[in-house]
Amino acid sequence: MNSRISTVFFIVILLLAGALGGLYYVKAEWKPPVLSVTPEHSRASARTIFTVTSSDQDSDLRALRVAIQQGSNTLDIVSKELPEGTTELREEFSLPKTGIKNEPLTLTVSVTDTSWHHFGRGNKAQIVRELNIDSKPPMVSVLSGQHNVNQGGAGLLVYSTDEELAMSGVRMGDYFFPGYPYQPGKYLCFFAVPYRLDSKSVTPSLFATDLAGNEVSVGFFFRPLPKKFKHDSISISDNFLQSKMGQFTEIYPNLSQPIDIFLKVNSELRAKNVNALLQLGKDTVPQMLWNGPFIRLPNSAPMAGFADNRTYLYQGKAVDNQTHLGVDLASLVASPVPAGNTGRVILAEFMGIYGNVVVLDHGFGLQSLYSHLSEIHVRKGDTVQRGQIIGKTGATGMAGGDHLHFGMLISGLEVQPIEWWDAHWIRDNITSKLQ
Repeated sequence: MNSRISTVFFIVILLLAGALGGLYYVKAEWKPPVLSVTPEHSRASARTIFTVTSSDQDSDLRALRVAIQQGSNTLDIVSKELPEGTTELREEFSLPKTGIKNEPLTLTVSVTDTSWHHFGRGNKAQIVRELNIDSKPPMVSVLSGQHNVNQGGAGLLVYSTDEELAMSGVRMGDYFFPGYPYQPGKYLCFFAVPYRLDSKSVTPSLFATDLAGNEVSVGFFFRPLPKKFKHDSISISDNFLQSKMGQFTEIYPNLSQPIDIFLKVNSELRAKNVNALLQLGKDTVPQMLWNGPFIRLPNSAPMAGFADNRTYLYQGKAVDNQTHLGVDLASLVASPVPAGNTGRVILAEFMGIYGNVVVLDHGFGLQSLYSHLSEIHVRKGDTVQRGQIIGKTGATGMAGGDHLHFGMLISGLEVQPIEWWDAHWIRDNITSKLQ
């Protein structure tokens, strides 16, 4: 009898042990959390903003710890238990402004999960990085001379630096135009004086940040050349509304009256399209892809100029006011449209007020735009040569008749195109500075 009880007891113990072992196997998963810390370079200062990201698909995240060590001194920067159910985290931190010396330190970032592995302590992911402390701002020197820039036009700034930069560029009021490495130790920045900006009240500056987050801002010689822009009144007919607003009914399905759709398209959609171009301005390469003056649509007459202000009239009343950017050029219907210069296609599709549009990137934030096309002959990602046919003129989008809306952009902001057709202007304001 006792032997039978002992056998049953032994079997129960084995079953319990097997169950606990199985539970431990399930709960004690072995994979540590995914962990990254940016920026990854080895220089830092109190201005450097670090970002920790971590995730775990198999267990919750339990705790985050960030610590630094200099010599025998250790300091916790972040030490926190994470809420139950946390599977992803994103945490920003900076080095303390006091209590550390201008000498190397060790940064340790670790994340643990809720796995039963290591007898309940969980899996740990850890990054250890040696950092050099750098609190000295970069030294930048402007190499280009005078910068005489038309209102609505473009300029080029060339500058040098004593160290690698994380970011640099020209600040012009609320606008920022990024600079790009050009040659070893040298950078260049295409910038603009926005047409609506009071150029006399704004002083641009060159801003730079090094890899450690130290910042510097310096002035440079700048002379704005104020310009006056044309004003037009344009009457909107019912025939125009009936023929054009059908393109946009899917965007505004709750509007039934063509004039109501027009007002939404001309203001709300226009603003979205302009913002989309600003975002597209980031899609550029640090190379000079173009050479020489840009090609103007052959055998064409100008129909509207850059920054023309327009009051729109419907049934004799002013209903809207907008500014036309770019230059409208009219030739024969469905005329072949040549690429203004060598570049890569970064947009080739229908886009709101612009209709069928192609945007070319020419490098360093310089881009060209061709809109209202009836046909598009290129695809995104293509490289096109100066003069290559990229489409045909048309009346898509908000065009009242067959023509080409040609635009030049600096970091996504439309600027005066006629400057880029002028070999003399390009030599005086661009290529001479690069030399």
